[in-house]
Amino acid sequence: MKTLILVRHAKSDWKAAYEDDFDRPLNERGKRDALNMAERVHEKGLRIQRIVTSPARRARKTARAFSERYEREGVPTIEVPELYLADAIDISRVVNSLPDTADTVALFGHNPGITVYANAQGVARVDEMPTCSVLALTAETEYWSEFDQAGKKFLFFDRPRIQ
Repeated sequence: MKTLILVRHAKSDWKAAYEDDFDRPLNERGKRDALNMAERVHEKGLRIQRIVTSPARRARKTARAFSERYEREGVPTIEVPELYLADAIDISRVVNSLPDTADTVALFGHNPGITVYANAQGVARVDEMPTCSVLALTAETEYWSEFDQAGKKFLFFDRPRIQ
């Protein structure tokens, strides 16, 4: 059984000084949301074994919040350049190339690709994954290369509470 946790990066700071979209940081709400969502995923009992993220600053920082929460469990984080503004096909390629030794993986990416990929799995319909939202599903397979074709089960969808 493989478990995939799809996470859209947390809220970014459009007013911050940055050279291009790739370098856009999280705003204060995004930083809080990332920590809170990492805690909520951990409380659900999911034991992430690998974190895979877009190398964009806002995605890396969101992934770091999860990494810090799972730090005692020694979860490695891998930056995958193809996840920056990836479409559903790019995300599928990344998922299908994940190492089979990791049964539970958290993948951090961007809209619209992460929403399109989530919906393509056929377990839940999400109009748009809001910032720092999480969709988790399992697939009945031992191999990530078979993930997209395997039978799936919806685990949960969660998002930060708007304050």
